[in-house]
Amino acid sequence: QVQVEESGGGLVQPGGSLRLSCVASGRDSSNYVVAWFRQAPGKDREFVGLIRWSGGTDLPDSVKGQFTISRDNAKNTVYLQMNSLVPEDTAVYYCATGPWASRDSGYYHYWGLGTQVTVSS
Repeated sequence: QVQVEESGGGLVQPGGSLRLSCVASGRDSSNYVVAWFRQAPGKDREFVGLIRWSGGTDLPDSVKGQFTISRDNAKNTVYLQMNSLVPEDTAVYYCATGPWASRDSGYYHYWGLGTQVTVSS
């Protein structure tokens, strides 16, 4: 079994930055892909980016240049660095992990409970 936990959410002003952390623990989790998704009220869950165990990343054009993903394998931690935040980035951000890299949330077996990010003045 794999446990996933996000942290680092909060309230930030427009134009500000925030770094989310995701810790995945459990058997074989260190080799897994870690992905970030977000879901705003009334909207579908949206892919935000992923990172492979090798460090390779995949981010959608909508956040490329604004968000970056990195990982510290020694700490089993993945980071989502978010810059130049705007109110439209307000959402619950979820971390998910699994053995395959995909932008489809259905491919991920293990999920955290999410962390709220609110961008507002």
